[in-house]
Amino acid sequence: MAGRLQDKVAIITGGGSGMGRDTVLRFLEDGARVLVADINEDNGRETVALGKAQGHGDHVAFTRCDVAEERDVAAMVATAEATFGTLDIAYMNAGVGGAFGPIGETAVEGWDYTFAVLVRSVFLGMKHASLAIRRHDRGGALLSTASIAGMIGGAGSHAYSAAKAAVISLTENVAAELAPHRIRVNAIAPGIISTPLFHRGKPEKYEAQFTRQPWPERGDGKHIAAVAAFLCSDDARFITGETVKVDGGLLAQGLTLWGAGADNPLLRAPGVNYGSTGRR
Repeated sequence: MAGRLQDKVAIITGGGSGMGRDTVLRFLEDGARVLVADINEDNGRETVALGKAQGHGDHVAFTRCDVAEERDVAAMVATAEATFGTLDIAYMNAGVGGAFGPIGETAVEGWDYTFAVLVRSVFLGMKHASLAIRRHDRGGALLSTASIAGMIGGAGSHAYSAAKAAVISLTENVAAELAPHRIRVNAIAPGIISTPLFHRGKPEKYEAQFTRQPWPERGDGKHIAAVAAFLCSDDARFITGETVKVDGGLLAQGLTLWGAGADNPLLRAPGVNYGSTGRR
């Protein structure tokens, strides 16, 4: 039986770990050919090795990409076309925790870095992937990772939350523009998902966060991957401009995920969370 994404060609940024890695493996399982893009070469090549070990052979490849740099993103798209012959799907998933700390102590460099990785990267991915998809003239799908932090206060730092809100707005606007070309544009807004970006190698430190959602099951990358596979498939062919919450009901009940005022650990001291980029 053919998979949901049979014969589709996809790029997944941030595919070296976490939600991105799980999505790469799900797309391969569903029949897609996948280019894994990541700034962390060790992680990216490990994901490819996992795909090959599961029998996907030459259906998976890796390219190093700094998603905030236009030349890297353009080269990434060109690599997908050269390797697999076309492009149908681009999932702009790469992300970092970004700048945190009190607003009065947030360095402009940290703010700019956060928006470069979380917003400029999505713009660049949409720009170059949409041009490629249009060249091949068979329609396609653009998907981005937003966050519930972009929908409500209290779910992330001010920089991260503002950046994710921008992704949601960009998704809606570009969806309207690209619909006549049969390119659908959607986003996923994860809640608390157990990934290296969230727990930074210390999952036990964040156990309490999972108890704040109504759904009793811990969120993990496979939950995101399943929704991504649906949104990029023909089963979702009438869905565009949508941001889908995948949060175990967190926003349904309202939240202050990190606490208020002095209780919020994101406000105790300034810094930057570089996620799984390999940068300390």
